Amino acid sequence: MLEVRGLVAGYGGVPILRGVSLDVAPGAVYAVLGANGVGKTTLNRAISGLIPVSGGTITFEGERIDGLKPPAIVERGLIHVPEGRKIFPNMSVRENLELGSYRRAKPRRSANLEKVFATFPRLREREMQFAGTRSGGEQQMLAIGRGLMAEPKLLILDEPSLGLSPLLVEELFVLIARIAAEGLAVMLVEQNVVQSLELAAEASVLANGTVVLSGPAAELSRDPDLEKTYLGM
Repeated sequence: MLEVRGLVAGYGGVPILRGVSLDVAPGAVYAVLGANGVGKTTLNRAISGLIPVSGGTITFEGERIDGLKPPAIVERGLIHVPEGRKIFPNMSVRENLELGSYRRAKPRRSANLEKVFATFPRLREREMQFAGTRSGGEQQMLAIGRGLMAEPKLLILDEPSLGLSPLLVEELFVLIARIAAEGLAVMLVEQNVVQSLELAAEASVLANGTVVLSGPAAELSRDPDLEKTYLGM
């Protein structure tokens, strides 16, 4: 579904990613792991068209998308839920969700809203409240729900567990597993190694802008040097 080959990208002419390659299969969870500053968010932004690509290719469903503008990528069904949630705090929960279908799936907005509320019941309970008054966990649910409103074919989740308590992290991963079980492809970009590998089918580990380890998640989870060598833990 998503093929990244030899990707080079960065900021101000300085490369952050230096030849990254990976493949996300339809209906699968793919984990991209790594410590802070290794290029995970840069990878997401490059795939989503938010920063230019200076080398390599990005193909989505057999079509090159590197060089396309973000709205064109969204229209193809590749939806990026950014790090830090990026909700609109002075708009209601419902209004935030409805904005998710602005570019894609607008005719099915009501039906998709019901699906999101079924997945995240707490959002239904708080749909008319300002998004900025909600807890960090509820804001993360809102950010993911807003992504689901666009009927994604591939959902990129950038550090969804960041800043959440351990209990909320557990709940969040259960919800992501439920979403993935419905057949949606998910690229899970995380520092949370153990739970990400439990959820994913395949995974890659980034270090210094390159893929240093890649393969079935079950195999990577058994690597005794994974955390120490590749994640600086």
